[in-house]
Amino acid sequence: MKEKIRQALAARSKLVIADSSLTDSAVLLPIFEKDGQCRILFTKRTSHLSHHQGQISFPGGGRHESDKSSLETALRESREEIGLKDKDVEVLGELDDAATATSHYRITPFVGLIPYPYEFKKDDFEVEEIFDLPLEDLMKADKKEEDMVFMGVPIHVYTFEVGGRVIWGATAWILNQFLDILRSVSGARCNN
Repeated sequence: MKEKIRQALAARSKLVIADSSLTDSAVLLPIFEKDGQCRILFTKRTSHLSHHQGQISFPGGGRHESDKSSLETALRESREEIGLKDKDVEVLGELDDAATATSHYRITPFVGLIPYPYEFKKDDFEVEEIFDLPLEDLMKADKKEEDMVFMGVPIHVYTFEVGGRVIWGATAWILNQFLDILRSVSGARCNN
């Protein structure tokens, strides 16, 4: 499935949001195989942060001036937030840019294969919890959609409820796009 995901991501035209009023950021959508199941790793943000308090997210954050690329931002933020070393991420490709309505971020998401088991090191200031959910459960999750207008553009807003957790906002938008891509490829394992 790894190569099929890489090919599917490479074959599509990536949507780039070109709005200079948005702050650049990047996230990593980490996937791995555990007990024969493909799983996606998430974080739950702490409640005292200035943006997206207590929300479920992917590791990531704002771009620093020293970051040479959005990928470098996603990898640096993943290293800082969950202790994931750059060398342990096999980047499979990029998803479309996403934008946040409340904090005005432009998010560039990257899909990366990570090893399992892994000794994560959580940054307690930013991350309340690191957890994963089976891809199969996410594909079957109760998904709600609603229409809204963001920056004058009509968009769909997604909410996923799975395993007692609610995933919404930009994270749900990114997850939905990834799940749609996965539906277009076949395969039972993350690493093949």
